[in-house]
Amino acid sequence: MATDETPPILRDKHYDAPSAFTPESLLREARRQKGADKVAVPKTCLLDPDGDIVRYLSANDRARKHEGWVCYHTDLWLFTLDGHEIGVVACAVGASFAVLVAEEMFASGCELLISITSSGQLAPMDRLPCFILIDRALRDEGTSYHYMPPADFSEAPAYLLQALSGVFGAFGEPVLQGANWTTDAPFRETAAAIDAMTQRGLLAVEMEAAALYAFAAARGRDVVCFAHVTNQMGQIEGDFEKGEADGATQALALIATVAGRLCAVQAAG
Repeated sequence: MATDETPPILRDKHYDAPSAFTPESLLREARRQKGADKVAVPKTCLLDPDGDIVRYLSANDRARKHEGWVCYHTDLWLFTLDGHEIGVVACAVGASFAVLVAEEMFASGCELLISITSSGQLAPMDRLPCFILIDRALRDEGTSYHYMPPADFSEAPAYLLQALSGVFGAFGEPVLQGANWTTDAPFRETAAAIDAMTQRGLLAVEMEAAALYAFAAARGRDVVCFAHVTNQMGQIEGDFEKGEADGATQALALIATVAGRLCAVQAAG
């Protein structure tokens, strides 16, 4: 008997069909179980996979818990930055977890999602740490294939990239723009794989962007992903140094710049 050599992750996908299980239905039942009212999240939300931003805000009494957030797996915190109320979830690491939370954020009233995640350096860079505005991400993970047909890359929404053009000229830490490698398995980054990704011109490696951009394209959502390049994947002594407050102060300055520009664009549009 002939066998289907297509990997299971690529079989039986119907990209135009509606989902049978939706974030709205999950949140409805969670509210029922927890006796919680339906309370919207801020229009601008943040994913903080490392948790450094939330820890910094909490330590400085700048964050409060969103009591209407009923996701079973996370807490959502609220803080104000340059007049913008922002909701943030910490420690949603990896493609599937990040997209699960993103689905629930947008189902709860989010209109713009920013993700800032630590990344390992691939390409030569003049200075670390630095930020990368990820304009496309290589899909070496599983979640994106449930949202979009097979392709090498997921791409950032072009209108968000256009809106952010030129806004980082005076920013205190370098902000590059380019392509990243998104992987599900950081501890399987072999020397050969790293070399191949470097040869492709990819700047850094992280775990969420390809899936978040596939979700954004499939659902028509505004998502923008940044890599905070802080390390060389532990291949040197003294690696993983992020800067002041574990990188939180610079990350917050970046978020203020991005939210200020993109919220203005959304309001005008």
